[in-house]
Order: sequence, then C-alpha cells, then structure tokens
Amino acid sequence: METPVEFLKGVGPKRAELLKAELEIHTFNDLLCYYPFRYIDRSRIYKISEIEPDLAYVQLRGTVTNIRIIGEKRARRMSAIFRDDTGEIELVWFQGIKWIEGTILPNVEYIVFGKPTIFNRRYNIAHPEVERADEFSKSNAQTLQGIYSTTEKLKNRGLNNKNLVKLMKELVVLAQGRIAETLSDEILVKLGLMHREEALRNIHFPEDQGKLQRAQARLKFEELFFIQLSLLSDKLIRQQRISGFLFPIVGEKVNRFYKEKLPFELTDAQKNVIREIRKDLGAGKQMNRLLQGDVGSGKTLVALMSMLIAIDNGYQSCLMAPTEILANQHLITLKKMTEGLDINIGILTGSTPAAKRKELHARLQSGEMNILIGTHALIEDPVLFKNLGLVIIDEQHRFGVAQRAKMWSKSNNAPHILVMTATPIPRTLAMTLYGDLDISVIDQLPPGRKPVKTLLYTDAARLKIFGFMKQKIQEGRQIYVVYPLIKESETLDLKHLMDGYESIVRDFPPPEFAVSIVHGKMRPADKDYEMQRFVKMQTQIMVSTTVIEVGVDVPNASVMVIENAERFGLSQLHQLRGRVGRGADQSYCLLMTGVKVSHEARKRLETMVETNDGFKIAEVDLQLRGPGDLQGTRQSGILDLKIADLIRDEKILKYARSLAIEILQNDPGLQLDKNRPLARQLAVMKKDFVNWSLIS
Repeated sequence: METPVEFLKGVGPKRAELLKAELEIHTFNDLLCYYPFRYIDRSRIYKISEIEPDLAYVQLRGTVTNIRIIGEKRARRMSAIFRDDTGEIELVWFQGIKWIEGTILPNVEYIVFGKPTIFNRRYNIAHPEVERADEFSKSNAQTLQGIYSTTEKLKNRGLNNKNLVKLMKELVVLAQGRIAETLSDEILVKLGLMHREEALRNIHFPEDQGKLQRAQARLKFEELFFIQLSLLSDKLIRQQRISGFLFPIVGEKVNRFYKEKLPFELTDAQKNVIREIRKDLGAGKQMNRLLQGDVGSGKTLVALMSMLIAIDNGYQSCLMAPTEILANQHLITLKKMTEGLDINIGILTGSTPAAKRKELHARLQSGEMNILIGTHALIEDPVLFKNLGLVIIDEQHRFGVAQRAKMWSKSNNAPHILVMTATPIPRTLAMTLYGDLDISVIDQLPPGRKPVKTLLYTDAARLKIFGFMKQKIQEGRQIYVVYPLIKESETLDLKHLMDGYESIVRDFPPPEFAVSIVHGKMRPADKDYEMQRFVKMQTQIMVSTTVIEVGVDVPNASVMVIENAERFGLSQLHQLRGRVGRGADQSYCLLMTGVKVSHEARKRLETMVETNDGFKIAEVDLQLRGPGDLQGTRQSGILDLKIADLIRDEKILKYARSLAIEILQNDPGLQLDKNRPLARQLAVMKKDFVNWSLIS
C-alpha cells in the first residue's frame, strides 16, 4: 500500500505529480483513502423530455451527431448534439478537447451523464461523461456511484470523475487481501463494525445503501478513535516520563495578595480554576492545562495567582504574549496588582536595548527576577533562568508549537505549562485539538460588568451614528472605529481606511476633537505613539485596522464601530467587541454593513446581535466555517479529517474518546495481544509525526 501512485495503471509520472500537488496523494494508500464526497444513483436513465431545471444530474441514452469544433485558440470549444426518441440536447466541452476529439463517434449508442444547465433558453450539458452503451451495461452493475472532488488542473489532464472511478476500480482489485485491519477484534465485535477491507471497498463501490452507511460509520469511527488514542497515549507517556516541579506551599505572597490586593471578589468559575491549577502544581506531575475564558473573564488574575504560587515555592515564572503592545500591557497590569508585595517583574521584547537585556539576563540567572514577561524574544537562546517553574502562554494560536518547545530548554526539568486563550473553542474541537491538555473554563464575567449592546446598521444611518459618537464623547467616553484590512485587497483597504479617517476628522474637527490612526503598515514606534495617545486619553477616537483585536485595555473606551462588518469572521468580530465593555459604563458595538450582504455574513452578524457568549459564537463559527479554518488548526495536522465531521459526528467522537480512555486505563502501553493492531496503527501514524504534546 506504500507503492508510489505513479505505478498504478493509468497514472504515470505526469499525472502522479499532479495528484501529489493538487490532492496530496502520494501512495496507493493515499488514493484508497480519498473518499467520494457524495453518491448518485446510476440505475435510472432519463428521457431528454424529462429534464427539469432542479435535477442535479441526469443520465441519458442515445446517439451523438453534428460533432464540431467552434472558435479559435483560447475561445475554442467542442459541441455535439445528443438525441433520443423524445428530443435533443447540446453537449459542450471547453477543456480537454484533445483528449475527447476522435473518441466520440456518430450514430453509436452512448450513455451520457452530467449536469443540465440552461443557456439561451435551451438545455445543454457541459463536460459530460460519455460511455458506450454496451460497455456501460457491463461496468455499471452497481447502482450507487461515488463522486470525487477534482480540480481544473486534474480535469485538464483527463483526471475527471469518470477516470478517477477507473483508477479506484483498478486499485481496489489490486489491494484485495493486502489491507491490514487496524481495529482489534474486540472493538469490531463490540460495535458491530465492518472489517476495514470491506469498508474501503464499499465506500468506493457500494453494493447498496445499507452497506454504504455501514462503511461510512466504520471509517468515521476509525478516524476519530485513532486521533483520540494518539492524543491520550501521548499524554500518558508525558505523565509517566516527566515529573513536574512540586509546589506544595501556598505561602505569604498568595495570602497577602488575596487579603490585601484582590481588586474584587473572585467569581465561582475563577475559584474552581485556581483549585484545579493548585491541585496540578501540588501533584508532582507536569501541568499542561488549557485555560479558556471569554474576553474580560479575568484570566490574567488566575495567571497571576498561579505565578505567586510558583514564587512562594522558590521558582520563577514567565508569561509569553503574542505582541509587544500586549506584553507591555501585562507589565502595567501585573505591576499595579502586585504593588507593595516585593515582587520583581521584568519585560523582554524585540525592542529591548542590548544593555537592558544584559542586565535582565543577569537578574534572571541570579534568581533575583521572579516574573519575566515577553514576546517571541523570550524564545531566543541566551535567555536562561535560574529555576523556571511555570510558563504561561497567552493567546495560544499566535505561537507555533515549535516555538513553545524552545521554552522547555530554559529549565532543567519540564516547567508547568498554562495556555490561555480568549478565543473560546467549541467542545468537539477542544477534544480533538487539545485532547492531550487538561481543560479549564472560566464562564462567568466579574461582578459589575455590563454586557455590551450590539446593534446592526447600514451606511444610510451614518449621520445618526456620528451623532451618537459625539454624545458619548461629550460624556467623556472614547471610541474605536475599525476597518478590515486583508492581504488580497490591501491597497484598496488602506484607501478606505484613509478615506474613513478623513471623513471622521471632517466631522470631528480639532481642537474640539482629536483622532488617532493605527494600521499595520506604520512603523512600530509610530503605532505605539498613537496607541499611547489614546490610552492617555489625549485622543477620543481611534481609527484602526484589526491590530487592536488582541488585548488592548482602555476601560474608558465604550463604543466600538466596525466598518464593513460583513467582511470579518465571527470570532474576529467577537474579539473586537471584547475591546469595549471593560469599565462599569454601558458599552456599545455598532456593526456597519453595505446593503447587499451574503446569507452567511448575515448569519454571522445576527449571531453577534443575539449573544455575547463566546462559546455559543464559537459553535456557530465552527458550523459556518468548518474546523479547518479555525485559528492555528491547519498546521497542527490533526484536523485534516478525511471522512469524519466534527459537527455532525459529535456522538461518534465522544464515544471514540471514552473508549480510548477505557483501553488505555487497562493497557497503558497497548502491550496486550488483543491490542496489537491498535499499537501497529499508532506506530504507522507517528512515524512522520513529532510528538509536540511533550511540550504542551
């Protein structure tokens, strides 16, 4: 099954290159695991007179006449008339003409299959599949035929659906008796699952609808089960191999902070999470925990209390932030919260001068510095700690897994790891992506926070919005105005941003009003200068692109206006909204859109208006976009699911996880004879996979 795909009859070197580039199919096994995305019933033959606009596909029987090539070079197309005893229809080919020309003969009976469309008030079928009627009756004994995803480049090389089906037939025959079973007999019997070989045969060439459903169920279960088994066995290996630092004491620093410095009573959710973290830190095992909390739920406070436990036990901590602005913000917040507790906090970012770095390094290595905050600069090699005991990573997806790995070498033993994310992750996705981490959730807002009011407007309400902004500024509040900026249309987006800025300055003229502007093309120093002006309340309006989405904290800003809101993703809109509502005043998020908005964009905007709950928003986002797009998941390699679907197959996922847990509890090393097939399959999966979960 590991034979390179070019050695399959009908592929060859050139098509193999394309299959690799377009579909990542390298071997026989890859091709066998390239499943149809739907099936059609090939037993039904329509008459031309029965064609209706809502038919997705039709299959016709008749003869071809009047075959001709029309047009020159790029505008060339091939046309033919197809007739049966009830009428005629045009067949058209725009591409791959040289493959088809000469293969279709007049007055021979053919079966034609394709999608009918209307052009000039007449039906035609573009790029139909055409097969001689005598060959068709031999080859189409099975009625359900798979339809495979293909691409323009593949079609141009003659790899359309018909030819992919041919390759699959060839392969299924070759593979007979060579497909290893991956599940144990015990699981097959317990769940009544098909054997793998039968499932693969029926997924490509179903004998009937019932067999197809059983094949899909078997392959979905297998895919989700091995992801869970892999994640959970990694977690077990990590727990056995790595003893974490023991933090038995909750000492003077934690107690003084709790009694003297706590700005408000902890919510029940915060108390639970701190309890879970304390349990981890006192167990002598390395902590690997994901802390999820909505924007403004008080994760920083939980992080600080964890760092104070480390300090009480004689260890240093470090807090990694994705941007310099955020790192500086953490520094200000932590210094304010720990004032008078005699805690030494430093910061290291890309712009820290060399002399300052040298001094920082010395204080870290002597152990004088308790907490170091920083960005990617923290990962650079010369940063060494005396005894790093706890690493906190803010905003998970901004750091690559390999970068987190480097933090490990800063300490002789594995430090405890706490990953914080303000992008709530739906349960099914968390189980899959972070199945090897323990998960804590803060699902309550601190007392006194009012939910942000979200309203939807079109451009027609512009004057009304400006009036509302002026009213809020007179009340002493500040306002964000955010514009989209994406690579593909960068020049145009920057122009819109500048136009918007100019129109705001016209309506909010100096000296009565002052407006800041920030976008990604500015020099970091200019960006910081403008940000600082806004933070110090020297400007009332901040016009920016999404650079403010992560972690800028201006409690006095109570209005967020989002321009072209239909162009933002749901989680991005929710992150932006989280920038306001940080003080005790009522805050507002105003979503501005054009008049024409796609169905999907409308669903995103309505979700924003309906709820402030980040977890509900994450569920809708997952349904709309699918898991592949959610931040940071693509490069993890975990989520290139071939057949399972995290939304539709949630029940299978939960069952697969609980079964994996049960098997590993009874046989942690998968050493028992009955579990041999599972161990073999895990080894195959891991041969080209770095175990990042040893880091977190």
